[in-house]
Amino acid sequence: MKDFSGKGVVITGGASGIGLGLAQAFAARGARVVVADIDGDAAGVAAAAIVRDGGQAIGAACDVSDRASVEALAQTTVAAFGRAHVICNNAGVAVSGALGTIRPKDWDWIFDVNLKGVIHGVETFLPLIRAHGEGGHVLNTASVGGFVAGPFAEPYAATKYAIVAMSEGWAAQLRGGDIGLSILCPHFVKTQIDQSERVRPGRFDAGGAREENERSKIASKAMQAGLPPEIVAARAIEGIEQDELYIFTHPTARAVVEARFARILAAFDATDRSQALSSISEWPPFWPG
Repeated sequence: MKDFSGKGVVITGGASGIGLGLAQAFAARGARVVVADIDGDAAGVAAAAIVRDGGQAIGAACDVSDRASVEALAQTTVAAFGRAHVICNNAGVAVSGALGTIRPKDWDWIFDVNLKGVIHGVETFLPLIRAHGEGGHVLNTASVGGFVAGPFAEPYAATKYAIVAMSEGWAAQLRGGDIGLSILCPHFVKTQIDQSERVRPGRFDAGGAREENERSKIASKAMQAGLPPEIVAARAIEGIEQDELYIFTHPTARAVVEARFARILAAFDATDRSQALSSISEWPPFWPG
């Protein structure tokens, strides 16, 4: 997809960070943008700023962890702009901590927002994109953390690994049609995801905010020194235009990803040498048919 003029673009988590960068970038390319965010007031402010700059945008409150809220967002989109062509499943939160310190409600919250939020977005908006027959694109925000999991960030990485896995499967199902799918995989970006607690819904209340640990403090500093969201947004749109499946933003992440793949390949080398498996003379294909 290369022409966004007049196209309906929906962005969750759109009131700040990468989402806001995407909203501004799509609007600058002539798209009609729905800025969706759990903070409806902030979404309205962001949309109003886009309109003042000459773009077309509306703000909408949306809790992506609630399927009904995402379905209401779809209705709002159709009522305002008639059609949706691009869905950016970007909303996300962060939880980190030592093994055994992540509370049940923390797990519920991060999985319902980061993982189920993407499921809700794809399953709600893809039928709308298919229905008008004009083609479109799905952009799912994952992370380099969807390929390499660091210690203490397991909850976040688990959701991002899952987004990568689901998106790879969905992309294979969509291949050859007029709807593309890309996975945005940034590293540190200057956002407020380290302040996710400010938008935690009451139903995920775990008895107060988690105490900030040393690891999270380091991550917060790295984030504030990260790429500007507008650069990440420009890279994301570039990737959509080129129909890239994986849209990476940090060339420096190559080394850690290669190191992980090298460990995996070394494990297969060990399998080749395995005495326990030596009696197998012929292996069936990995995927039948």
